[in-house]
Amino acid sequence: MYDALATGDRERLDALLHPRFEGRTTEGMPFELGGVYHGPDAMRRDFWGQIAKHYTARAIPERFSWLDDGRLAVIGRYTGHARTGHGVLEADFIHVLSFQQGRISGLVQLTDSERWRQALTPESGLRTVEFAVTDGIAVLRLNRPHKRNAIDQAMADDLYEVAQRCAARSDLRALVILGNGPAFTVGGDIGVFASTEPDQLSTTLRRMVTPYHEALRIFGELPAPIITAVHGSVGGGGLGMLYCADVALAAEGTKFATGFSTLGLSGDGGTSWYLPRLVGLRRAQALYQGRVLDAREAREWGLVSEVVDAQKLEEIALNRAEALAAGPTQAYAEVRALLRNSESSTLSEQLDAEIEALARTGASVDAALAVRSFITKSKPNFEGR
Repeated sequence: MYDALATGDRERLDALLHPRFEGRTTEGMPFELGGVYHGPDAMRRDFWGQIAKHYTARAIPERFSWLDDGRLAVIGRYTGHARTGHGVLEADFIHVLSFQQGRISGLVQLTDSERWRQALTPESGLRTVEFAVTDGIAVLRLNRPHKRNAIDQAMADDLYEVAQRCAARSDLRALVILGNGPAFTVGGDIGVFASTEPDQLSTTLRRMVTPYHEALRIFGELPAPIITAVHGSVGGGGLGMLYCADVALAAEGTKFATGFSTLGLSGDGGTSWYLPRLVGLRRAQALYQGRVLDAREAREWGLVSEVVDAQKLEEIALNRAEALAAGPTQAYAEVRALLRNSESSTLSEQLDAEIEALARTGASVDAALAVRSFITKSKPNFEGR
């Protein structure tokens, strides 16, 4: 039933539900969805159909337990987001299923209706970014389009908050970073700098960059791949969200610049660490000195992975995230750490690190699934653990 609901398989649902099916849903659900539904058609059309209209949501069962009266208790969680407002939906559930003649004849739903209501508005506390997670894929959108997504204190704080939310999730399989409006980000908000008294600029910069750098550190250590897709322009410390990606996509026509020297600043966003490793010392020096790259030059220099059609940027990024999320994400995380630590490790240290990482991945469920699938010549369904 849960697979059929996730894929919208109506024929399978019809085969599973008894003709005299009755659904009882939690009172207080939004849109007056709480109540009693008589018959499979009513449940499918008036409850599950309305849920799909207002939310991108999935019911994920986690534990099954038979009750003494022959009913089945299913404990799990709903995950997804609202279609309006893009608020995150995370709500536990208990379903009690009844059966007749080998088919599901009843479903009693218990869930936190307030969680469903809260998801209908943008997630509280986030002012300058949008964030939602669906089926383990997180999507972060910079959302100051009128300022070309310039990073101010609020955005730095929001990015740190989102990074912590990502790190706290056990079901995260991939993170996509996008920007709303005409540019991915132009870097730090020069308007903020200009309005700050000269003797306070140092304090303002330190206060703003500290949570932003902590966000980048957390992103860099997430046990899931990151896909960053940029367009328009990418500047200054905003390059940090490009550096931390495992897949860096750029739309045709995107411009890349550090811009630090123009402002008399030394730079942030991990630029001094990443640039020499990605493009080499001399090219890093050129970028610090004001060199501007177009998308194709950025790919040639090693700053981005791929240049794509601007109209298809988001679609390609999300498709890439789905493909990576379906893979052995624990192995991806270990590879990320190995690659990024390699330049600061001796060969002996790196060989030891590979042994430890190999042992950890070898003990994973995904490795067992992959080996079994290789023997049976089937495709493994990786679980990320």
